[in-house]
Amino acid sequence: MYRLSNIKIRENLTEEKVIVQALKKYNINAQNVKEAYIYKRSIDARNKSDIYYSYVVDVKLNKDIKVKGAKAIDEEQLPKIQKTRKSSYKPVIVGAGPAGLFTAITLVDNGIEPIIIEQGAKVEKRIEEVNNFIERGLLNTKTNIQFGEGGAGTFSDGKLTTGNTSVFSGKVLEEFVKFGAPKEIMYIAKPHIGTDNLVNIVRNMREYIISKGGTFLFDTKVTDFIIEDNEIKGVVCDNKEKIETDTVILAIGHSARDTFKKLLEKNVNMIPKNFAIGARIEHLQEDINVAQYGKEPKFSLPPAEYKLVYHASNGRTCYTFCMCPGGQVMASSSEENTIVTNGMSKFSRDGKNANSALLVNVTPDDAKGDSPLKGMYLQEELERKAFDMGGKNYFAPIQRVGDFLNNVKSTKIGKVEPTYKPGVTLSNLNELFPEYISQTLKEAIINLDKKLKGFANEDAILTAVETRTSSPVQILREKESLMSNIKGLFPCGEGAGYAGGIMTASVDGIKVAIEVLRYN
Repeated sequence: MYRLSNIKIRENLTEEKVIVQALKKYNINAQNVKEAYIYKRSIDARNKSDIYYSYVVDVKLNKDIKVKGAKAIDEEQLPKIQKTRKSSYKPVIVGAGPAGLFTAITLVDNGIEPIIIEQGAKVEKRIEEVNNFIERGLLNTKTNIQFGEGGAGTFSDGKLTTGNTSVFSGKVLEEFVKFGAPKEIMYIAKPHIGTDNLVNIVRNMREYIISKGGTFLFDTKVTDFIIEDNEIKGVVCDNKEKIETDTVILAIGHSARDTFKKLLEKNVNMIPKNFAIGARIEHLQEDINVAQYGKEPKFSLPPAEYKLVYHASNGRTCYTFCMCPGGQVMASSSEENTIVTNGMSKFSRDGKNANSALLVNVTPDDAKGDSPLKGMYLQEELERKAFDMGGKNYFAPIQRVGDFLNNVKSTKIGKVEPTYKPGVTLSNLNELFPEYISQTLKEAIINLDKKLKGFANEDAILTAVETRTSSPVQILREKESLMSNIKGLFPCGEGAGYAGGIMTASVDGIKVAIEVLRYN
């Protein structure tokens, strides 16, 4: 196989036409091609007067022909899965987010029928509950943006971008396409599915798992773990129903605070870890497009994105995360009397505003006490403070960037209208954040404007508080077996501290499933 790189195209072309251009550049006769497909597509906008798509195309040839200037590569091979499991018990997966779903898919594909327990509802019902909260401020603490089938990522942009180089990353993308994702996610540099597509994909995954023998228990919460002699024996659901098993996969997500407390009570080893706190920043998508592409690009381009990092003078790092072109800021609370924000966009990304998390790194040393859960308690403190500041009605506190930099309460909204629902309250976010976060954000906003013109626009909107970008705790597991100190208990995914998004959580689900298949 050959990899054909640096295919520059200054217009929107179909995959077939891109391949034709690649073959032409490398003087390859189409008759000698057995298979060809786009491996990667990105946009090079460094020179705004000469923006182009940059493609990488992989080709398999019928004959042993050398292609001048092309890189010969070996086809990526997934490791063979060794199934030695003999247990008569069905594995129990706690959580139906990406980690839980991909654990289940891998298990059923290898003849093991898991039980998936999810405290939230099916994705269809989940949409209703999320809309009730967004439109009416009616929070369901069991089913919301954080909890329910598909996990927290279902109501986001559906980003599959990752720095993870795992051999399983391609497998995850293939599975998403199999269940309904656009084929282009296989090759675009920053793949996304969109919330509107994710809902259907998650449902298709569920139906597939059921067709292969898996069982789902929705609206069912694991409230206790049955442990004897440091070995898992089962789980308790809703404080009454017991399910016996010798294998439990903890795919609980980063917001499963009651479960974290229960695991600590059960002497499951865990430690606090680094996480991040900040706000959502909103700009007009049109302004971001101009900043990235110039005023009049020569051909149509997708809504522009950005990814920015700034290292502040106080030693903190401020960075953007989960940037949503043409999206909206989402009300993402999972507990009463708290405000939590997140970002979402549809596949079309056709909304008026762009938004991104703007975050400051936080360490366990920033939190009080010595509990492994102290980072979680810091999150809760700021979420409740934001609730009070917003008016105690699930309105989020917001502030114009110009007012935030000048430490004055906002009294009006400028050209950028906030997208957060149920509603917003003009505030001074300097009074919400600890000083080390406020100062880092201010310094970063000013300096990031040098990288992305208009980032510090005075009318840009900050919506607080963003606290749930990652888990504040890590449930320890052995390097080889991926088991915790409790035999048969497998921490998995983002909530356990081993992932940071849909892609890495899905990959971790596959890895854990492989170890479960080997566990007797």
